[in-house]
Amino acid sequence: MIKKLIAISILLTGSFAAMAATPPNALVVAQSLDDVTSLDPAQGFELTSVQTFTNIYQRLVQSDPQNPTQLKPTLATSWKSTAHSLTLTLLDKAQFASGNPIRPEDVIFSLGRVVKLNLAPSFILTQLGWNKDNVDSHLQKIDANTIKITWDVNVGPSFVLSLLSAPASSIVDEKVVEAHEKNGDLGHSWLNNHSAGSGPFKILKYTPHEALVLAANKTSPAGAPKMQMILMKNVPDAATRQLLIEQGDADIARNLGSDQFQSLQGKPGVKTLALPYASLYYLMFNTQAKNNPVLGNPKFWEAARWAFDYKGIAVDLMRGQFQVQQSFLPQGFKGALTDQPYRYNPEKAKQILKDAGIKNPHFKLIVSNQPPYLDVAQALQASFAKAGITVELIPGISSQVSNEVKEHDYEATVSAWGPDYFDPNTNASTFAYNPGNGSKTLAWRANWQIPALSKMTIAARAETNEAKRTEMYQVLQRRVRESSPFVIGLQNKKLVAIRDNLKGYVQGITPDMVYYQNVSK
Repeated sequence: MIKKLIAISILLTGSFAAMAATPPNALVVAQSLDDVTSLDPAQGFELTSVQTFTNIYQRLVQSDPQNPTQLKPTLATSWKSTAHSLTLTLLDKAQFASGNPIRPEDVIFSLGRVVKLNLAPSFILTQLGWNKDNVDSHLQKIDANTIKITWDVNVGPSFVLSLLSAPASSIVDEKVVEAHEKNGDLGHSWLNNHSAGSGPFKILKYTPHEALVLAANKTSPAGAPKMQMILMKNVPDAATRQLLIEQGDADIARNLGSDQFQSLQGKPGVKTLALPYASLYYLMFNTQAKNNPVLGNPKFWEAARWAFDYKGIAVDLMRGQFQVQQSFLPQGFKGALTDQPYRYNPEKAKQILKDAGIKNPHFKLIVSNQPPYLDVAQALQASFAKAGITVELIPGISSQVSNEVKEHDYEATVSAWGPDYFDPNTNASTFAYNPGNGSKTLAWRANWQIPALSKMTIAARAETNEAKRTEMYQVLQRRVRESSPFVIGLQNKKLVAIRDNLKGYVQGITPDMVYYQNVSK
């Protein structure tokens, strides 16, 4: 225990250089933690947050990282379905890190609080027609080990199971969370920096913008992890992360830029990983930006599509970290369009603007100061300039940028979006859906009012004929690609470096699929 506390103290107050080597029973991870807005699964939607959820919480079902389209029983061992219900049997004698048993009441509380809090990820579950007034009626305890989930909307049970595999559907310990409730917040303030789950780890200490320390949960239904602790240090500079992994002061360096990744090739003691990833990078305009109404003009959106230097960024700048993808479904998803109707043509962009009578076009572009976001933004600034469009870059920490977008306090941003579950609806329901009910989808964040497309998205979700459903999602992709405040341009790979003595690290294709449970040295 003394050694553990020393390691934590060094991590939180010192530098990695102070550590001659990483502790043998602790995994030291160098990454940026600046994107974290909350570690409550009812709110956290950013990369670091959802990766943490996978390690501190469990869901009723979860995707197999080796075959993500397949859902594996997790806290639910089996289920029976009808057209509008699922009856699930819970894992027998499973318990949370607190020692409390995992009960149907915990499932009811966990899913219900996501809907009632109505924070960023709530739209995942409100697709079932649930709201704060009716959600409790759709979640029923059958007996001490069985729960029934119902819905009134026209979707099938396989789609509902996909929603239950999302990070927002993580099951929390009702007794622990309610003990920390303040002013009816359902324990939200406390869960922002604590955990109450059944995953292989639990939060030991979280200091925003400094460090996140996870301790082993040896009683997890998932099995005891091999490492006693995970030490995640906020290292905003990618070059510093590279140095730490080279020196052996970190076991994993995450989210490297292309320069760092290339520099690490062949370095002794280091193994580099370019991991397939279903994350799309896009430029998004606020269609109702104050003092810049041109950003809501479809002709401006059209010009922007020809001012985006797709291949220049993917091939020349990022050196293979990206591939060009111009539709809202990533390559690898069923029905994803892979044709590329747009190319970099600044003269064509200029002509479109001229014909539309748009003079002196400009916008402020807020962007995370982390790679590759800032690299992409700088490249866009240059390519748009050749099309006569002035771009003012405003870099900031990831959480600040995210909050400004959610508050609609921005003109444009470059960001990334990864799927929440393996179904085409996961991206359609954010790029092509704005129901006007408070759901904070990307279309909502863009202030894009699209009642017709929203209806099409609902219809595609409900379609049970797979061939017809795929065709409907392809129509939606073309509509968004042709005219929307989104210029989708890139699909990336995650660049990670690990020490070569590390075994058992698994990272899958979706943002939350980072697994530390079986890591050993």
